[in-house]
Amino acid sequence: MRIALLGAGHIGQTIARLLGDSGDYQVTVVDRNEAALARCAGRGISTQVVDTEDRMALAAVLRGQDAVVNALPYHLATTAAHLALETGCHYFDLTEDVAATKEIMRIADGAKTAFMPQCGLAPGFIGIVAHHLAKSFDSLQDVKMRVGALPAFPTNALKYNLTWSVDGLINEYCHPCEAISDGQLINALPLEGLEHFSLDGTEYEAFNTSGGLGTLCETLQGKVRSLDYKTVRYPGHRNLMQFLLGDLQLKGDQELLKGVMRRSMPATMQDVVLVFVTVSGMKNGSLLQEVFARKIFADRNEQNPLSAIQITTAAGICAAVDLFREGKLPQRGFIRQEQVELPAFLANRFGSAYQQSRQVESIG
Repeated sequence: MRIALLGAGHIGQTIARLLGDSGDYQVTVVDRNEAALARCAGRGISTQVVDTEDRMALAAVLRGQDAVVNALPYHLATTAAHLALETGCHYFDLTEDVAATKEIMRIADGAKTAFMPQCGLAPGFIGIVAHHLAKSFDSLQDVKMRVGALPAFPTNALKYNLTWSVDGLINEYCHPCEAISDGQLINALPLEGLEHFSLDGTEYEAFNTSGGLGTLCETLQGKVRSLDYKTVRYPGHRNLMQFLLGDLQLKGDQELLKGVMRRSMPATMQDVVLVFVTVSGMKNGSLLQEVFARKIFADRNEQNPLSAIQITTAAGICAAVDLFREGKLPQRGFIRQEQVELPAFLANRFGSAYQQSRQVESIG
């Protein structure tokens, strides 16, 4: 299967390695950054230097490919999806942007090729887990989805290091958050809904952020009393972000905030991804709750170290592409994450990255 992989950042490089090393994919990595592309070399992977914001140049690269795997910043998602439609390619991406996903859904209507956005961790794997648990109930009450990509050793006041895209981070902190409350679809405010919990002996906080639910609200509307998604951080992070975005009014100057964070907040490869889903409802006449809780840690292999967010995000989109290639997903139109069966995902050679993690047995 011929793959055009857009983006040679940390996640793109990991995707390229996983797909390229599998032997089932011919991968061409496309980026404007020659140095980033050079880091993909040596694995039997082709590279092309292309301005990814140049529609004509990008379209020329996509022609003749079977699928587009988009690992570019979220604001380029709709452009890449339109070009995939024009060039007859299947389309997969990692976007958490709600508006982009709705536009891709429109693009996919009646298409002869498949369009599957939101194939990462959240949105992505978290929705697959929640939908799998929800299906086992006779009737649903509450679905709570919590995900955090956190530094293993926080040292600053925000208790945070850059583990993924700054653009995506600020985007999810600034846009309305879809949720279901008392059976009604609502838009909640980002950074609100603060809660605290303990998992495996560590204290965390969680609060509303945008995009993590994917299309699950639409899928479960009318079937569940409440459904929400919150990002997990160490205690104190949310209050400082409210100060920066609200009190200092940096929500209106996001480029300044992104620049400050890139200059002053070091990235880390020593991180941990936390996945925590609870579903409650009626089953065989009793009110029950089921929990899925897992921590995934960075791989400190000296020759090829990978952060936990690289592992989980790349595993999500590579598993989606692999399941599609094997005919286990619809072959045209819009594909929702909740159409992926969790057992099939975890049994997949890429999705098994979530199986190899340590499962947490107790919730405090």
